Amino acid sequence: MATYTVNFRQVTDNHMVVQTLEDTDIGIGQSVTLGNLGATLNGTYTVVGVPIYLFLGVDEEGNHLFDYDEIIINQLLMQKTTADVARGAVNGTLTFTETCTWVDSASVIAWLGIAAATANDTAFITSAVAAANQFAYRRRKESGYFDSLTTSPGSDVSLGTTMYAASLYRERGAVDSFASFDSMGSPTPFGSMGQIMRLLGVNRSQVA
Repeated sequence: MATYTVNFRQVTDNHMVVQTLEDTDIGIGQSVTLGNLGATLNGTYTVVGVPIYLFLGVDEEGNHLFDYDEIIINQLLMQKTTADVARGAVNGTLTFTETCTWVDSASVIAWLGIAAATANDTAFITSAVAAANQFAYRRRKESGYFDSLTTSPGSDVSLGTTMYAASLYRERGAVDSFASFDSMGSPTPFGSMGQIMRLLGVNRSQVA
């Protein structure tokens, strides 16, 4: 969870624009929670735009209008049905929580082939699943993808995320690899990471 300072806000034509003091990675379609802006404006919203110009309102066809001579950075645009509020300084907060839920514990337990997971196993698998979901989402975001936090981009990504969660589970109690050894006493190498990255579609050359 990340919390940012909101230093300006405005409401025009049932659209609210907030400006944060810091730069954020928040994009269109993501959910944010605003606080300390007053009871009318506090709440959870879906971002519908990330403008870099002064917002002027909406025309008769529903198009967003901007003053292209006035650049304003770190803005987020969202829909808000309420009376207009002139742009002004505030000392508000914006909370953004990225919780990815592409795969669940049942998928990982099935991949591991565990017939009856103990309570202790289930608790650790839950932690591994949460970590794998966040890792997969973050790596794809760093590679230029824009994904839903709740719906996996595809079966390949789901499998890669499941494999990574299973790998985290199998490394339990080890230093840097699976806690297993071959007959000669050498640690078994972890050879799945390359396949996981391919399934996630990351660490590859980007093209226009």
